[in-house]
Amino acid sequence: MDSIDELLGELPLPPYMTAEDIGFAVKAVTVHVAEQWPDGPRCRSDRAPHPCRLHRWGRRILDQRGLTDRQIRTLIAEQEASQR
Repeated sequence: MDSIDELLGELPLPPYMTAEDIGFAVKAVTVHVAEQWPDGPRCRSDRAPHPCRLHRWGRRILDQRGLTDRQIRTLIAEQEASQR
């Protein structure tokens, strides 16, 4: 964890989950992916050590929703295809 993560802690989860939250979570996981740097993997978006706060938040949302890794990969692929 980066020092800013230690200071700020994790992003809170919503009290109840909506379809919009799932969309935001997929977007967070899609945008905040790992890139290899000399000192190790860092977030492509904010350069924090990967997984960054937003990536972890998105994964927690999707995990809490009960989605499997395969379902998450499908949602990410759909998100990326819609951006083209």
